[in-house]
Amino acid sequence: MNKWDRPVRLGVIGAGWFASRRHMPDAQRDEGVDLVAFCRRDAAAREKLAHHFGIDAEHAYENWEAMLEYETLDAVLIATPNNLHYAQTVAALNKGIHVLLEKPMTIEPAEAWDLVARAERAGLHLGVALNPPFWAHCHRMKHALASKEMGELESAAMYWTGNAEYVFGKAPAPANLPGIVAPTSFRSDPEANGGGYFIDGGSHLVSEVLWVTGQRAVKVACTMDETPSDMRASLIITLENGAIVTINSIGDSGFAGRRVRNVFGASGGVITVNGFEFDTTIEIHGHPTQHFKEDELPHAGTPVGNFCTAIRGEDSLFSPASHGAHVVDVVCAAYEAARTGTTVNIPNRAGGTA
Repeated sequence: MNKWDRPVRLGVIGAGWFASRRHMPDAQRDEGVDLVAFCRRDAAAREKLAHHFGIDAEHAYENWEAMLEYETLDAVLIATPNNLHYAQTVAALNKGIHVLLEKPMTIEPAEAWDLVARAERAGLHLGVALNPPFWAHCHRMKHALASKEMGELESAAMYWTGNAEYVFGKAPAPANLPGIVAPTSFRSDPEANGGGYFIDGGSHLVSEVLWVTGQRAVKVACTMDETPSDMRASLIITLENGAIVTINSIGDSGFAGRRVRNVFGASGGVITVNGFEFDTTIEIHGHPTQHFKEDELPHAGTPVGNFCTAIRGEDSLFSPASHGAHVVDVVCAAYEAARTGTTVNIPNRAGGTA
């Protein structure tokens, strides 16, 4: 029997609030994935998760090293505090296990690029669960920006506000917070989180710029309200073709709903995105204007689903490790720029890969 005439056996390292309300349900809905084990340190949460997902207690681990040792796994999802990602990924890769990492991939660029190299040497898939590569409107934008008619990218402006104070220990959690278990407070610790709000939500904004444009960032200037425990950040990023990108990210807005206003301008047209329902307009000179919402487009898939189809050789990774590592490059450069008041140059570690 061919190895992949069966589902990919997936374990979860760090079955917390987000993994249990997104990735684990995605895995159980996917016929190509078999969610066989998970780890969670808290005993009460572990029991609750095991019951919810129908996983026997013997496959619900307190210790992730034990899960890697005793379970027969093809792949793991890692959704632990950010400062643990590197060591856990190294351990999984050393056992010949494919890895899907929650964002940010790591909190240090050198560690991220080391993981890229390790996965390549081992012939293993290493993906990063950033949102934009799995948003349908971003696929449409990427196609449009690559067209001859759209011309050369000139600028982009990203505007995002919301309120995530509760996960940073700055406000009580909402009473109606969705999820099977409550979020932990690791984001309130800059050492565990690797920074403040920007390394968290801002990683997606950086991913969108790099992924839809296919460009590499070469330098970053940034101001933040506080480092490293920021809730507000404003960046100026220069891309390799000279295009200028601005990102404004507000994580403690008095308006609790998420607001989005993104604009990508090129010599032959412009793309605008309004609202968290992703109401997108693509205008190209001489062509009919395209207007659509996210839910009107074919579903782009899930991080777990795409990861496992890539393992089976049926697709390529939408968000590969090289993309995740360059996002870490830009995010860490932003923190350095804010801390030092300088513009930070980003080395080309991947030979041009964004």
